[in-house]
Formats: sequence, C-alpha cells, structure tokens
Amino acid sequence: MENYIHIIGCLRGRKIVLGVSGGIAAYKAAALARELGRMGADVHVALTEAGARFVSALTFQALSGHRVWTSLWDGSAENGMPHIALGRGADAILVAPASADIIARLAHGRADDLLTALCLARDCPLFLAPAMNRQMWENPATQRNVATLRADGVIILGPDEGGQACGETGPGRMLEPGALCEALLAFFTPRLLAGRKVVVTAGPTFEAIDPVRGITNSSSGKMGYAIAAACARSGAETVLVSGPVALPAPAGVRRIEAASALRMRDEVLAVLPGADVFIAVAAVADYRPAQTAGHKLKKSGQPMRLELVPNPDILAEVAARPDAPFCVGFAAESQELDAYAENKRRAKRLPMLVGNLLADSVGGDDNTVVIYDDAGRHPLPRAPKALVARQIVEHLARLLPAG
Repeated sequence: MENYIHIIGCLRGRKIVLGVSGGIAAYKAAALARELGRMGADVHVALTEAGARFVSALTFQALSGHRVWTSLWDGSAENGMPHIALGRGADAILVAPASADIIARLAHGRADDLLTALCLARDCPLFLAPAMNRQMWENPATQRNVATLRADGVIILGPDEGGQACGETGPGRMLEPGALCEALLAFFTPRLLAGRKVVVTAGPTFEAIDPVRGITNSSSGKMGYAIAAACARSGAETVLVSGPVALPAPAGVRRIEAASALRMRDEVLAVLPGADVFIAVAAVADYRPAQTAGHKLKKSGQPMRLELVPNPDILAEVAARPDAPFCVGFAAESQELDAYAENKRRAKRLPMLVGNLLADSVGGDDNTVVIYDDAGRHPLPRAPKALVARQIVEHLARLLPAG
C-alpha cells in the first residue's frame, strides 16, 4: 500500500480474523496480515489445511503476533470451541484467498472445518477475496455460489484480472493486499459525505517554456491525493483534477490529468456542475510564460529573459460563482502562517481554509496543519497526511449545510 494512503492506527482496536484457504495467492495473505497489523488491526489467522500447504502457520504467527488456528477440534480454545472463541468480538472476517472450494462450501452452509464453521457462527461482516483460475471463476456453479453469498450479505472483493499462476490471463486474481486494506478501511470509515459530489485539485502545475522545459514546483501531490481518498472513503462521488505526479489514483476516485494551470481551470469548470464541495489543494503556478516555444530552445551562453503572465486563480473564480459549492482552500506559507492564511480566506470569502508551513509538509509523508474557519483557528497534531486528510474531511463535513 502506498504511503500516501497508509494511516498508522486507522484500524486500531479492530479485531480482524483473516481466513486463509488453499491457493497460490496465499502468499499475498502473508503481506496482507502484515499490512493490517501496520494499520493497527488486531489480526488473528484461521488457516485451512490446504492453505498451510502454501504458507506455514509459523509465518502467520510471526506476522500477526498471535497463535494461528488450524483445527476445529483444538481443545485449548475457550470452552474447547475455537470456531466460537475466534469469532467472539471480531469486527470483520476476511477470507483471502477465498478459493472456489471455500466459496462453494460457504454458499451451502457447510461447517466441516474451522474456517467454514467460524464463518457460519459469525455475528460480524464477512468479506471474501476470490482467487482461482479464470475458468473456475467463470464457471456457472461458482457464479451461482457468489450470487448466493452476495444475497446473504457477504461482501465480495474482486477478483482482479491479469496473469495467473497457471499461465492464463483473465479474471480470478486475488486483489492486492493494499486494495483489500483499502476496502476494509472504507467499510469502517463513517460515510459523512454520502450523497455529496466533491471536486479536488492536487499536485503541481507545469507551465511549459518549450517542449522539454517548464516552470513548476516541488509539490508531490500527496496531500491532495490523501484528501481525495478520504472523501471517497467518506461516501462522496469524488473527482480529482491532478497535475503531474507519480501517484496512483486513489480507490473509488475519478482522476483527470491536467498539467498546466489553464488546463486545470478548464477541467475543474467542466466537472464542477453538481458539486457540493470544491477543495483546492493543488499548488497552481501563479505565472506562466507569455509565449511557449514550439521547439527546444538552444543554449546560447547569453542571458535569457522570460516574460511571465498571471495564471487564473481557480479557487477565487469558483468561490465567486453565484452557484459556488462549499469551497476549501489551502495555503502553504514560509512564514507568518496565521496572518497570510486568514487573509487569503477572507479575501476569497472561503468558509474554510487549511494552512501549513512549507517546512512541515512539502514532499514528506507527514503534515502539520491549521484549519481556519469563521469560528477561528483549529490546529491539528502532526500526523501522516492520510490521517490529517481524514480529520480535514471530518471538519468540513461538520460545516456543510444539511443536504
């Protein structure tokens, strides 16, 4: 999972039971157990006999910090009933990989091993991450079983498409550990923005001088992408208009690429209709070259002068519209943060602005910010940008008019 969406402690206090059935994708379950632990989850593993043929119980014990349960007949469990004891207090059961066999047995209510009995006796959500050969996945029997489980309220995650261990290509690959963690995270995140449309800008802009050179800045885009991810997890229809960055699109987010300030403005205005919230995180260049050379400028050894013209102020333009959505600005300053940030908020008539000092954030994975609104300043403690983003979204959700 990428750092910009990795929230230390975001699943803290959650008991997640990880069921591992037989299949080559069991190796991914080891990485999944580790990642869930890094996110603060209390991970307990139920390993089938077939799963243990691919990854040993010792591996999962080392990664989870708990003993691994493998038998329905283990008398050392509370009351001698591991299928009851393991599920007690669980916030979710995630079976990954979920083989065609385990899916079939769960669909028919079988309880002939620890994992199936555990799933049948649960009182928490059940997630399945299918993993199998494409023909097994596409087989009508498997599709009937999946449809039955969905009708019973089981959440099916995936499968993905791509190359498989058998050498074939198609649907059936287990989702990657990061995608499965993201799904759990979204499930446990309060849907504070459900029914809302949010447009977010992120990253730098690149103002071309010639085909290979341009004016840009050091924005990594991590904060904007974290904001977009947090909005999507909170239930919003999220559109991300992004400058050039080296980040994947967050899950559930529609990304539109816009390298220059002029292109970003056009894309924002195109997707703005129906938006309830506009969050301008992008570090848009204030100026661009008046002329862009059609060919690479050759080095002459002489001084070169560039004429720069102002770029449009996208946030100010959106905030001034008669149908303006709830607008959130960002201000990155090198000094006097309170004065500059509050002046910017008032000048653009923004209900909310997030400010930070450049030394605290640019390029890194953590951030220290202050939220400004009509009630005053609200500093947030330094934290990973994804956690800061979640707190920002929670704050703006409280300020939004009832929809």
